[in-house]
Amino acid sequence: MNNSTVIVNDRMQRDYRYTRTAPMGQAFDPDFAPELTPAEMLCLGVFCGKYMTDCTDEFPASWFQDAKLAPERPDCSLNYFGVRASVPLHVWIEKGWIHPDDPRGWFQWYCRYYSGRRMPDEDRRQIARWRAFRRHAAQIRKHCEPGDPFCRPKQRQALLQWAYDSRHI
Repeated sequence: MNNSTVIVNDRMQRDYRYTRTAPMGQAFDPDFAPELTPAEMLCLGVFCGKYMTDCTDEFPASWFQDAKLAPERPDCSLNYFGVRASVPLHVWIEKGWIHPDDPRGWFQWYCRYYSGRRMPDEDRRQIARWRAFRRHAAQIRKHCEPGDPFCRPKQRQALLQWAYDSRHI
């Protein structure tokens, strides 16, 4: 793959540049096996439809073709499970979960990682966070009847937002 430089100009970043060094959707760390692609997540409905509305130029148009996006205000009815399952960005900042290269958080990191950007230290940190999040799937398996999508919808929505497919747990 030829390296390609991406220049980002959106509401949260101006003249941010990164290089895609891996093929799109390939060459993932062996400890990172997301169950959903960014496009699938956007299509299912995540982050109340508001997360990526000003970032469409950075990623393939196909990611947004069937995305459930809210043009003005967050609309949690767009989420697959119809509930809010995330805390405000300021909480992420207060907890130190935000890396300066990805001011929107984990999903922005994942979209950029999926599209080929590699930042070894940050990749390891985010992959460790992703792996830790799967404990929520274990809680659904423990407390819910198999196939009951109405059991723990907030937890199921949160899993979708971390690229775990909780629809069939």
